[in-house]
Amino acid sequence: MVREPTVVGVQNFNAAEDAATLRGAMKGFGTDEQTIIDILTTRSNLQRQAISKAFTHEYGRDIIEDLKSELGGHFEDVIVALMMPPEEYLCKELHKCMEGMGTDESTLVEILCTRTKPEIAAIVEAYERMYDRPLAEHMCSETSGDFRRLLTLIVTGARDEEAGVDADKAREDAQALYDAGEAKWGTDEEVFNRILAHESFAQLRQIFEEYKNISGRTIEQAIKAEIDGELKDALSAIVECVENAPAWFAARIRGAMQGAGTDDETLVRVITSRAEYDLGRIKAEYERLYDKTLESDLKQGETSGDYKRALVALLGPV
Repeated sequence: MVREPTVVGVQNFNAAEDAATLRGAMKGFGTDEQTIIDILTTRSNLQRQAISKAFTHEYGRDIIEDLKSELGGHFEDVIVALMMPPEEYLCKELHKCMEGMGTDESTLVEILCTRTKPEIAAIVEAYERMYDRPLAEHMCSETSGDFRRLLTLIVTGARDEEAGVDADKAREDAQALYDAGEAKWGTDEEVFNRILAHESFAQLRQIFEEYKNISGRTIEQAIKAEIDGELKDALSAIVECVENAPAWFAARIRGAMQGAGTDDETLVRVITSRAEYDLGRIKAEYERLYDKTLESDLKQGETSGDYKRALVALLGPV
């Protein structure tokens, strides 16, 4: 996986200085939103955690609570997302998408089907610490069937990322996928779940190549033809992230900005959580796929004011 972050932190970082500047931006009459944007969209998450500690040390206050009391709407969502440790922020998003009436399955897919095994392990550990309940247990109570089984395999760390690529095994697994789907009447979803949740991304890449040789079709085409509902979305997300994760996230951002109204929660979550990872590549894929820059679409969209400025700042220099 080639990383291309748009936020890398600053040299000569001084947490106490930043804490003092932020305190000044929030004190008195009115809030200096631009200063908040300038500081928090250019510091790395580690630097922001240091600012948070310095803020509490200097002023005896919780910086997130102070920011919440001064900001509002989706701008507040962006800034709070930036101030939380990444795995805790994703846990908050998982919890939110499962609480109350109905479950937002697309958020479960976005967070759980696209992360590496170590990232999932960090999320699982943080979730139990934050909510005093295992993520797998909460998820099982909110999902069902083969979709639940796939997510459970992912969350319980079934993926093997230690083994190297085994070409013979890749051929066997590609044949097993073909036999479980296109080659029979009805589909054996369990075989798809087992292979796509267990094998490393590198091994899956090899399996998908072999699948094309056997079937003459891509694994994506087979999944779309053979499987439906949330399981189709989840398996497709895994396949697309194995082949080109930045393109999958670019499509997710595009989808959040299309149609009636903007899906601001998705927009905030993808841009803030990928900024220190591969947002540079997501920007490039967005332009390749849609022949427009992500920045120009964000500026034209329904987002406004400080919220828009914060998201655009996270995209880094043009």
